[in-house]
Amino acid sequence: MEFFSNLLASLPGAVAQGLIWGLMAIGVYITFKVLDLADLTVDGSLGTGGAVCVVLVLNGVPVGVALVAATLAGMLAGLVTGLFHTACGIPAILAGILTQLALYSVNLRIMGTGTGGGKANLPISVDKYSLLVSARYVRALALNNPIFVLLIFCAILIGVLYWFFGTELGCSLRATGANQHMARAQGINTNITIVLGLMVSNGLVALAGGLLSQYQGFSDINMGRGAIVIGLAAVIIGEAIFSRIFHNFALKMVSVSLGAIIYYIVIQLVLTLGFDANLLKLLSASVVAVFLAVPYWKGRYFAKPAAKKANKEGANNA
Repeated sequence: MEFFSNLLASLPGAVAQGLIWGLMAIGVYITFKVLDLADLTVDGSLGTGGAVCVVLVLNGVPVGVALVAATLAGMLAGLVTGLFHTACGIPAILAGILTQLALYSVNLRIMGTGTGGGKANLPISVDKYSLLVSARYVRALALNNPIFVLLIFCAILIGVLYWFFGTELGCSLRATGANQHMARAQGINTNITIVLGLMVSNGLVALAGGLLSQYQGFSDINMGRGAIVIGLAAVIIGEAIFSRIFHNFALKMVSVSLGAIIYYIVIQLVLTLGFDANLLKLLSASVVAVFLAVPYWKGRYFAKPAAKKANKEGANNA
């Protein structure tokens, strides 16, 4: 009985964190699924968003302006990765690693601006500053409950992204991810669309970083470590569970957010069962590995005989 009471008490926090990380996972979805690129910049740009947001709020800037600035900082990080990849010919995964590495020093520099020198951790209190979301109110039945605020935030953001990817520019971006050669044949400048996609992706990640730093009450230089794993987990879990019922592009982004919530509920369930918190990264990697392997296992071991035969013939013809 105590187990269920503890689990129920921790669920609001898991849902709130899932919504924040769901925003970040939508950014990962744009590069991983839409652009078909492996971008590791997110581990750095999440921390950049948190650092920019907290430093600006500590220096008297309104929280809304601070979140916009955090988003722009993330977009700038995505621009750097995009230029590394398109203008310098560096493979996307290496370009992301280079930017991520550089962002560690940049984030330290940002966190030292107006705070008396470079700091690895900057606390921010909801008692002193008007924050958009805070873990303190996660169980409150009020309009400042972070779950309520984040639900509205996610709904608006998904609506805006759905509109954007329906425009000519957004369709060009999707076409680039589907088939770069065909996109070029249609007159699309794929270098521009790749850079734009990376900017949008990392802007969303940095926005999530700004919200996360407010929610947890501090910004930390290492807060983005392992973010790509959580983002991939949300994307894969959402796709594995909801792919058969969610076909619309907006609903696919909703499934990513739901995947992040499910991920954090599972993590909370495991922690409530007494799992060692020091092994969480191992658990995260295992979850992602299993969900990535499920589609392969389904096709390899659980497909109908006719489908297996067709797959085998296709492989032989290739």
